[in-house]
Amino acid sequence: MSIVMTGGGTGGHLAIIAAVKQKLQEEALIYVGSTKGQDKQWFENDTAFQATYFFETRGVVNQGGLGKVKSLFMMLKATLQAVKLLRKHQAKVVFSVGGFSAAPMAFAAKITGTPLVIHEQNAALGRLNRLLQPYATHFISSYLEQSPIHAYPIKEVYFQKARVRTKVEHILFLGGSQGAKAINDLALRLAPLLKAKGMKIIHQAGEAHIASVEEAYRNLGIEAEVFGFSTKLVSFMEQADFAVARSGASTLWELSAMGVPTLYVPYPYAASDHQYHNAQFLVEKNLAWLLRESELEEQKVMALLEEDIQRVSQGLMALVEKDGSQQIATLLTQL
Repeated sequence: MSIVMTGGGTGGHLAIIAAVKQKLQEEALIYVGSTKGQDKQWFENDTAFQATYFFETRGVVNQGGLGKVKSLFMMLKATLQAVKLLRKHQAKVVFSVGGFSAAPMAFAAKITGTPLVIHEQNAALGRLNRLLQPYATHFISSYLEQSPIHAYPIKEVYFQKARVRTKVEHILFLGGSQGAKAINDLALRLAPLLKAKGMKIIHQAGEAHIASVEEAYRNLGIEAEVFGFSTKLVSFMEQADFAVARSGASTLWELSAMGVPTLYVPYPYAASDHQYHNAQFLVEKNLAWLLRESELEEQKVMALLEEDIQRVSQGLMALVEKDGSQQIATLLTQL
């Protein structure tokens, strides 16, 4: 009997699987993803899985007329393959984190009557998860009151490194490994003001923008730690007393678990504007700030640095439950 884990496309989805699988080391695990996106990059050579499979699938929504037909045909073919895999591995449950990578195996679970557990990372439900929610044995969301589990699956290290912030000495700009132009531009405009207050800058500019951003800081005569993709992200978050970041679900909950007060700048083209809704969940609790890219002004941001960040930091640490990964793992093994 095995547990099948499926979904991905983006790091936010895959981080959920990475966190939960750490708590399932005694189980036979199978991973099923797509050849598109980051799935193979994350799990193709991961020995925690007894087997990994990557179907030729792609998104449907963002395709034109003929593209949609081709995508649907690829999905149907992959679903038939998924049905065979469920039977081959005697799957007792399918754990889906959404994204187009999850569709074939999630549909196969429904076809075969295999229990389906879905984790929705975002406050605004993804299209696939919204479609499958009525058929799920359990539907998990940190934003929904009726969810059986509210704790977000975050690696233990984020809780271990948590601390209460009392004043801003280090500010972290997080645009993701690909970078975010609006956040990069804001950081460079703010840099002289931050330097005048003696604040240190840590800046994830994106792999393609490291050289140009480093040069811009040099021209300003300002020292800054600039990086793109990094395995030291936990260390950078630990140093930070305040962050300016996109509001993808994993980033939001990791910063919150570490107690980092944050101004969120949602990616304006995210599906269903889910990054805005993710951040709004914290804003409504008075535990974060939110500005659209068009609203980013230096004085607005500088004013936030004078807020009561200790209250916010303490509130975040009190809000985020530990053991989300373990709670999900326990649910899966019980099924």
